Amino acid sequence: MTIRHILLLASIFAFACMSTTAAESAAQSESAAAIEYLLDSVAASDLKFMRNGKAHTGAEAAEHMRRKYKHFDDRIQSADDFIDLAATKSMLSGKKYTVRTADVEMATADWLRAVLADYSSDINSSLEST
Repeated sequence: MTIRHILLLASIFAFACMSTTAAESAAQSESAAAIEYLLDSVAASDLKFMRNGKAHTGAEAAEHMRRKYKHFDDRIQSADDFIDLAATKSMLSGKKYTVRTADVEMATADWLRAVLADYSSDINSSLEST
């Protein structure tokens, strides 16, 4: 194998690594944006967020989830990971978090997945219209 072939292979390898890194970076940016949207939705909500039997405002719940997000940062790769690790249940008691609407109490994870589905739908709609 000549030096020319080696340089060509090295260039191809370097380009492939950069492409993978760029794709991973874009995916991480999309995930971070979706997680921030979820946290902002919680903080702006007038609903009651239940944690270990106590009601919390949206702002309080968002701050708690943000702390857990930082705690699990190395394990969270997607908005679904965020929901599963930072917004589903208490690490201490194991009790599931819930959210109270005017009519019903539901798992916070279910509420967040509905918010995420709306967010994803909005993103897809805006991409299709461009």
